[in-house]
Amino acid sequence: MRLYTPLLFFWSRRCGLRQEDAADLTQEVFATLVQKLPEFTYDRSKSFRSWLRTVTLNHWRDRNRRLANRPIPGNDVYLNDLPAPDFAKLLDEQEYRQHLVNRALHIMQTDFQPLTWKAFWEHGVRGRAAAEVAAELDLSLTAVYGAKFRVLARLRQELDGFLT
Repeated sequence: MRLYTPLLFFWSRRCGLRQEDAADLTQEVFATLVQKLPEFTYDRSKSFRSWLRTVTLNHWRDRNRRLANRPIPGNDVYLNDLPAPDFAKLLDEQEYRQHLVNRALHIMQTDFQPLTWKAFWEHGVRGRAAAEVAAELDLSLTAVYGAKFRVLARLRQELDGFLT
């Protein structure tokens, strides 16, 4: 839930849903996951995110079908007559990967000492020279490289199977 709630909410908002409706759609998807995950078997040759996207898309479509024949309050226009966003474009692969990495890093940050995290962030993310970071943080060059290595190794472990 910590990893996927922000992503589901983000996808829902990108589909044009208001904040309240996006929260509802996210809850509907998780309700389905609670039912389906006990029987779900992960196949490493397939993408969990694609399956999750399909579940989300199906809930979004169901929601649109339920609302399609209702007139918009204060208007005689029906939702069926309005153009729908292209959901596939809203779920860009690169954007997904970036979101997932950012979310995993945010969750992982508390698992590392602040100095280790700072060394990783400055060298590994911001791209500053390791020697510059080492001097600023009063660390050895080896410690800066080690911080980057440990955090990236942990990130790979956390995201194993999510980015396929």
